[in-house]
Amino acid sequence: MEQAYGLYTHIQANKRRSVALLIGLFLLVYVMVFAGALVAEALSGDARLDTLMRAALRDFVMALPFATAGTLVWIWIAYKFHQSIIDAVTGGAEATRQEQPRLYNLLENLCISRGITMPKLKIIDTPALNAFATGLNDKQYSVTVTSGLLAALSDAELEAVLGHELTHIRNGDVRLLVIAVVIAGVISFFAELVFRLFFQSGAIWRGGRRSGDSDGKGAGGAVVAIVIALVLVAVAWLLSIVIRFALSRQREYLADSGSVELTKNPDAMISALRKIEARGDLDGANSAVMEMCIDNPRHDFADLFDTHPAIAARVDALVRFAGGHDPGPLALPAPAAETAQSADETPHGGPWGAEPAAKPFLPGEAPVKLGNPPADAPSPWGPRR
Repeated sequence: MEQAYGLYTHIQANKRRSVALLIGLFLLVYVMVFAGALVAEALSGDARLDTLMRAALRDFVMALPFATAGTLVWIWIAYKFHQSIIDAVTGGAEATRQEQPRLYNLLENLCISRGITMPKLKIIDTPALNAFATGLNDKQYSVTVTSGLLAALSDAELEAVLGHELTHIRNGDVRLLVIAVVIAGVISFFAELVFRLFFQSGAIWRGGRRSGDSDGKGAGGAVVAIVIALVLVAVAWLLSIVIRFALSRQREYLADSGSVELTKNPDAMISALRKIEARGDLDGANSAVMEMCIDNPRHDFADLFDTHPAIAARVDALVRFAGGHDPGPLALPAPAAETAQSADETPHGGPWGAEPAAKPFLPGEAPVKLGNPPADAPSPWGPRR
C-alpha cells in the first residue's frame, strides 16, 4: 500500500481540484441565474423563443454583479463559520486537556512526532462510533470524535483513528470536502429559488395569452423557454451532487495507509474499522457531515454514490499491503446504561442484602451433583456421630 502521509502527488492534485471546484462553483451559479432569468421572462409573457432568450440574457448581464457578490459572501460565510454550523448540527463541543487527557495526549503525541500543528479537539456526546476532521487552514482545523468511539476503542485503536484524520488534513482532503459542500449548498439554494419562482406563479399559461402575438405566432415560446430553464437547473443541480461524489474514494484508502505509517500498527487500524463498522450513523447529521466521517454507513440506490469504500474492502487493503490481520466483524460489549438497567431488574435478596450473582455455567465445567452426603462425610460443625 502506498504511504499516503505527505504524499506529494495527492496533495498537489487536491489543490488543483480545490481551485477547479471554486471556478466550477461560479460557472454553475451563473447557469442558475440565467435559468432564473429565462423563467422570469417566460412567466411575464409569451413571445418567440429567440426573443425570450435575448431578454433573459439582458437580465443575466444585469444580475451578474449581484450573483458574483452573493456567491463571494456565501464563500466568506462558509470560510468563517462552517465549523460553527457543523458543531450546531452535530452537537460538537471543544474539549481541553483537562477534560479529555487521554484523547488530547494521543493527538498531541501524533502531532509532535511529525511536526504537525495541533488541531482543535471536539467531542460529540453520542453512542455512535465515528470521527471526522474539518477546516480550511491550520488555524481552523479540528478533529471531532464521538463519546461512543472513546468508550469502545483502545488507546492503540483510537490513535489509529486520529492518525487517519490527521492524514486527511495533511493531504488536503478536508479542505476539498468543505469546498464541495459549499458548492452543493449554493447550487441547492439557487435551484430552490428558481423552482419556487416557477411553482408559485400561476401565470404560466395566462402570460402567454396576455402578451403573446395576436395571431398566435408567438404562442409556445414561453413553454419551450421554461422547459430549457428547468433542464438547466436540473443539470446544474445534478452536477453539484456529482462533484461531491466524484471526490475519489481513494482518499479513504490513502488516509488508512497514512495512519499506519504514523502509528506503525496496521492491526489497530483494522480493529478500529471493524468496531466502527455499521455503528457510525450520527443522528441529526446531514449527508454533507457524514461524507467527512471516517465511515459513512448510509447507502443509496445500488451503492452507486457511496462516499466511502466498504469497511471490508479497506480492511482487505490493509491486510494485503500493510501486513495487518483481520479479526472479522467484531461484537462490542453492551453499553454501561444497558448493564445498569439489567442490574436494576435483577430481583433483590433477603433482608441482609442482595443475593450474589449466579455463576454462569461454562461448557467445560462439570455439573454439580446433588443428593445426600456420605455417612462418613464431616458436617460443618465437625465429624458426624
